[in-house]
Amino acid sequence: MKNILNITNGDCAVEIMKKAGISGVFLPWRDILHDGPVPKELALEDLSKIRSKFIISKGWGLPEDIEQDFIDRDNALKSFGKYEKVILWFEHDLYDQLQILQILDWFHLKGEKKVNLSIICTDKYLGYLSPDEIKALLQYQEPVTEKHLLLSSKAWAAFREKSPEPWFQLLIDDTSALPFLEGAIIRMLEEYPNCSNGLSRTAQQTLKIISEGENRPQKVFSRYQESEDRKFLGDSSFWVILKELLESKPPLLSLSEGEKLTLPINPNQELTITPTGREVLAGKRSWLEITKLERWLGGVHLTPDNIWYWDSNSNLLIKKT
Repeated sequence: MKNILNITNGDCAVEIMKKAGISGVFLPWRDILHDGPVPKELALEDLSKIRSKFIISKGWGLPEDIEQDFIDRDNALKSFGKYEKVILWFEHDLYDQLQILQILDWFHLKGEKKVNLSIICTDKYLGYLSPDEIKALLQYQEPVTEKHLLLSSKAWAAFREKSPEPWFQLLIDDTSALPFLEGAIIRMLEEYPNCSNGLSRTAQQTLKIISEGENRPQKVFSRYQESEDRKFLGDSSFWVILKELLESKPPLLSLSEGEKLTLPINPNQELTITPTGREVLAGKRSWLEITKLERWLGGVHLTPDNIWYWDSNSNLLIKKT
């Protein structure tokens, strides 16, 4: 069968799939849904406008290119009816699991139309595989069932709620239809401020690595990646976190004098944890007393008036009152 739409997590996977001789057309799903607003009750096209605006605000490309990429992506998805089959190729990490939820929810809403839909999702990072290895993943292909669709729609709706409680409540549900979803739910919750010092898991791990003596930004990122059971964060997103820690007043990190954090990497850049950074890392001060909280996690808008904590010791959500 050659008339296939292959939807996957990014351009690296597409290039390998092409080299492997995988049949069909390829659609990379380029969106970091774990960061920035993903509000509820919006159609795909309306949500894409919000997502493109967020990505543009980060300076991750030319505005017209980013907007057009979303339009082209959505149009490619809506053309699924001209294919004999649609295959989803994804991974086990948070980045991919959220993309799966969005795509399967969209197909669930199109339930009146017949579609031959299947999914390949393993613990292999697609971008790291050889052409032969990625082709071998076809053995793990399974049909998308009503259970997949119902769970995806429920989880996608929960992710987009204004409160993180519905997302948290998914942990008591049967999520076995998507075996990697439970881990993604927990990892998303770990990006909420922790109770001891207000840092996300990513920011906490970053400060810890630098406090232990690793000062080159690229090596800090590599060490951070090694700390994740399921890598999901790209370097551009990581750089945003570094800049927040550098630019707070007082800062938690500092750069060597005269240097500016850049991407691509400047090899002369060196990061140092400040005394304030050490106090926060030790739990003697809260990050939320230093910075003005302004962050979207799915449909939840974290602000000084809407603070949710994640207690990793008790695995509980706590709302600041």
